Amino acid sequence: MTPARFKIRSRLFQVGESNQQPGMNWFQHRGLCYGASQIPWRSIVINSSNSNSALIGGQPRPKRVLLAGVEIDNISFKGALDLIESLIRAPGPSLVVTPNVDHICQLQDDLRYREAYARADLAVADGMPLLWASRFLGHPLQEKISGSDLFPAMCDRASRRGYAIFLLGGLPGVAQKAKEVLEQRFPKIDIRGTYSPPFGFENDPGEISRIREMIISAAPHLLFVALGSPKQEYFIYDNMNILNVPVSIGVGASFDFVAGTVRRAPRFIQRLGLEWLFRLAQEPRRLFRRYLIRDTAFFRLILGQKLHGPKIRP
Repeated sequence: MTPARFKIRSRLFQVGESNQQPGMNWFQHRGLCYGASQIPWRSIVINSSNSNSALIGGQPRPKRVLLAGVEIDNISFKGALDLIESLIRAPGPSLVVTPNVDHICQLQDDLRYREAYARADLAVADGMPLLWASRFLGHPLQEKISGSDLFPAMCDRASRRGYAIFLLGGLPGVAQKAKEVLEQRFPKIDIRGTYSPPFGFENDPGEISRIREMIISAAPHLLFVALGSPKQEYFIYDNMNILNVPVSIGVGASFDFVAGTVRRAPRFIQRLGLEWLFRLAQEPRRLFRRYLIRDTAFFRLILGQKLHGPKIRP
């Protein structure tokens, strides 16, 4: 069957093996087929805005692996850094996303989040479970590339290449503390501004305008946004064409890890794929529902894809 296609704010979403009934709109179809009591294995395929392009940032487009409807670039850590640097030099703003298990589960039912992901120029696998799932599906991803590793590595490269940076997000004082730590670690780094917006800022047009003014005035090459997902992706997607920053990346708790306000799991725990358990032990009240309820849907999604869905976009 020819895949059904839908235009949403000019970005393309593709439904693999759609069994939509005649006369039924897509939203009715989703409600019928993907109810909470059923396994949603025919997930929406989220194609990035440049996924059909042979080049990205002037470089060859990496092959992409499909996990539960989300296309992920099959690229090494160094390759991701090189590609981000190419995007910095390319015309126009770019968005980099770091899908993990929680992102993929939220993307199943969050249309606005899917729109942001569909605009991304680069999507890298954040978490060992994604690598294990890709192997299970027969299309192994090369390497785990977490936002928390990408952030300091890109700061290092920016300090050597002369790229300017802006840090947005974190609790009060955390972005500034991260800036101070990075300046000690990379003496040549050019961090032109930091700002930790107040809770609920996204509903305050005046606050949004102030943030825009700060970033536009700083004119960074790299904007790191640590607001948690999906809020950080919402902000970037809604504002990237106004801010015109060459590359924007959502990095979650990365400012906290660099600033030392939150301890990151040791390397051996990360390699075992148990970083989520380490974080759960630190913040059980906040993370219990995410890790032990919402994210368990990931296993059903991957099993459903194995049984019924395509593994990689043609």
